[in-house]
Amino acid sequence: MKKNNYLKIIKQIEKIRSKNNVNWMNILRLAFKLDPKSASKIMMKINYDDKKISNLLKKLSKN
Repeated sequence: MKKNNYLKIIKQIEKIRSKNNVNWMNILRLAFKLDPKSASKIMMKINYDDKKISNLLKKLSKN
């Protein structure tokens, strides 16, 4: 695949992710409005797993 094709695909992914991030944030707002205590617990779990993913990505980038 040529460089331009990669860049086009990356641009498409970026566009989709930006829309999805808005949806994700709307769900987050709703969760904290309806049940802040439970939402906070869930966010702590998500953050914990995100940190594990970040650590794995660091290992990959060192190779």
